[in-house]
Amino acid sequence: MSRKKIVAGNWKMNGSISGNSTLVAGIEPAESVEVIIAPPFVYLSEVGQAISGKSGIEMAAQTCHTEASGAYTGEVSPQMLRDVGCTWVILGHSERRQYQKEDSELLLAKTKAALAAGLKVIFCCGEPLDVRDANQQNDFVEQQLRETVLTLPAADWKNLVIAYEPIWAIGTGRTATAQQAQEMHAHIRQVIGDALGEDVAQSVRILYGGSAKPDNAPELFSQPDVDGGLIGGAALKAVDFNGIIAAAKNF
Repeated sequence: MSRKKIVAGNWKMNGSISGNSTLVAGIEPAESVEVIIAPPFVYLSEVGQAISGKSGIEMAAQTCHTEASGAYTGEVSPQMLRDVGCTWVILGHSERRQYQKEDSELLLAKTKAALAAGLKVIFCCGEPLDVRDANQQNDFVEQQLRETVLTLPAADWKNLVIAYEPIWAIGTGRTATAQQAQEMHAHIRQVIGDALGEDVAQSVRILYGGSAKPDNAPELFSQPDVDGGLIGGAALKAVDFNGIIAAAKNF
């Protein structure tokens, strides 16, 4: 089955009004690639306006709350994200799991809320270094999925994308080899198939989220179960991001 590649840029806690404008203007989307950018909350409205006249780029938020509104100081609801032009939200990122102590119960609630509000979800999973070194990464990632998105009905999966993050390869300069990425992506696809059927497994897109760059993107994207990337640092420079988009066009 042919799956359209996704290149999603997670800006994390980076950006400025002037810098964002330059970055967005420099991104060169490709018709054959789904391009998504995820700025911090405070820049969503501004970036949303900037991409409204530039076809081929969609916008994601980096997280959301479980409720539509209410007395939740500092939080942002999925409905508010839709209101400023988001079509996607990233949930379960390893940094949110680590620093904000987001667990499976909360992430499942957030995912349900986002889907109910009409957002599509990039759901992250992945193992830390000690789990990888113990060769327990398959069981670890499978449990993350079984506690969360695998409890959702198959119909919801048309609006779900999985991003595999080898946590030991995020911001460390280390990158999983293309073979390591393919092995985990294939395992994730098999787990999805076992739980929800082969149709869902073959249609869902699974992104690699561990320090992808223009130089290693072609090898990563050539793997049969790697359907694009969730990009961190390289998404902050248009030339690098464009290089990754260009790599995705070839597969």
